[in-house]
Amino acid sequence: MTRRNSPVYTLGELAERLGARLVGDADRRIVGLSTLKEAGPDQVAFLANRAYLKDLPEARAAAVLLHPQHGETCPTARLELDNPYLGYAALSRLFDPLAGREPAGVHSSAVVDPSASLGARVEVGPCAVIEAGVTLGDDVIIGPGSVVGADSVIGAGSRLHANATVCHGVVVGQRAILHSGCVIGGDGFGFAHDGARWHKIAQLGGVILGDDVEVGSCSSIDRGALGDTVIGHDVKIDSQVQIAHNVQIGDHSALAGCVGIAGSTRVGKHCMLGGGVGLSGHLTICDGVQVTGMSLVTNSITEPGVYSSGTGAMKNAQWRKNAVRFKQLDDIAKRLSRLEKGRDG
Repeated sequence: MTRRNSPVYTLGELAERLGARLVGDADRRIVGLSTLKEAGPDQVAFLANRAYLKDLPEARAAAVLLHPQHGETCPTARLELDNPYLGYAALSRLFDPLAGREPAGVHSSAVVDPSASLGARVEVGPCAVIEAGVTLGDDVIIGPGSVVGADSVIGAGSRLHANATVCHGVVVGQRAILHSGCVIGGDGFGFAHDGARWHKIAQLGGVILGDDVEVGSCSSIDRGALGDTVIGHDVKIDSQVQIAHNVQIGDHSALAGCVGIAGSTRVGKHCMLGGGVGLSGHLTICDGVQVTGMSLVTNSITEPGVYSSGTGAMKNAQWRKNAVRFKQLDDIAKRLSRLEKGRDG
């Protein structure tokens, strides 16, 4: 997509930035990126999935970013890389309209407590609130309507999009991105029951986010009951994810939309949780685990690998039959055990 005031690069400049092999006119001007099917003569497209090879012969892009093995069938100029998807990620940042602009400073409608410490080149948008004792590192951007609670720390280069909330006593690392509607450091779900009613347990811990963490829109990361909820470096969290109090997530893990993690569960490094995955509380998930979408995990996982639960969709009539059989499994297992014992005897 090409936007107003988009930066302009030559193909030669893009090849140099990517470390790619350019086949074509190095002086060709590029104003944006688009899909292989829709890219025009001043845009770059990319091919990272073999499913889209069928679209390559008809490409009208100024150039296509692709793997060298597909270069000979490309009808336009090309940028060859062994990992074109990684190259696409780098190109997307070059053409990001939010990148590289001058900070706008503190808006006149923002409320910044006099005790807050603001680093160099900080931007605080309209109607944002920065409470007492807050520290904002260099190059931090606080979007319109966002709130940073008392005594919180936002690391250098981090960005809060509009209407993000960081509650009191939260530490956010460097280069973090918090999208609109997310809440970092809200109270964990802690209550004691006396037999008739619930009594709130004050949540006295905090939240620590590592460097390069991204949290999607409307996701919640609850503060710890006593210790902290800890999210490691380079963790990527999609939209509408719920992370309960005292959860720990290891470096470089990724959580897709609608994941729910109950309290005090520990997720290792380099783990991936598919959309809608649920983890029960007080579990330990070791490093290198992948859980496929809509799975429910009720026991700790101690060996790396891919794990799944549940059944795929099927016609309702078949599902109803299977549901009945599922209720009969225990009885069938007992009958089978008796038969095997009789045969062995």
